[in-house]
Amino acid sequence: MLHFCEWLEHNSWIIALDSNVPLSLFFEIMHYSGFFLLVGTTVVMDLRVLGLAGRKESPSAIAEQLVPWMWTGLAMATISGFFMFSADAADFYLAGTFRIKILVVLVAAIFGAIVQRKASRWGELPSISAGAKLLAFISLVLWIGAILASVEVPAISGVG
Repeated sequence: MLHFCEWLEHNSWIIALDSNVPLSLFFEIMHYSGFFLLVGTTVVMDLRVLGLAGRKESPSAIAEQLVPWMWTGLAMATISGFFMFSADAADFYLAGTFRIKILVVLVAAIFGAIVQRKASRWGELPSISAGAKLLAFISLVLWIGAILASVEVPAISGVG
């Protein structure tokens, strides 16, 4: 994998993208905007399942409105994140904090997708079960962890 990362960061196409300052800034803005969309929509859904927000609407109605935005945010963050990663791929690959960030983001995305997907079933029930609320709470905690891990990558490893 390290050889692939080294090849990636020495690829002429990646070097050209990285040396273009306006394009680099565009990818950063796209990455943060995508992350805000992804995390924001997931947190709203988690808070609805927990009964802390949007009580006037059913979980299925909120999920129906937010799912397209969640997937748009995920696509934006993934595509832009790949280009941001590519410029210093070997350094990112070797940074333990970056690996932790990616792991936490992946697990948080899985939990968030489960909550979004099951929201329609939970909305049909007279009340949301304790298991569903626990799942939403874990999703919320994981997203907080993902944000904290993301901030720490450059702070601890110096990469990014």
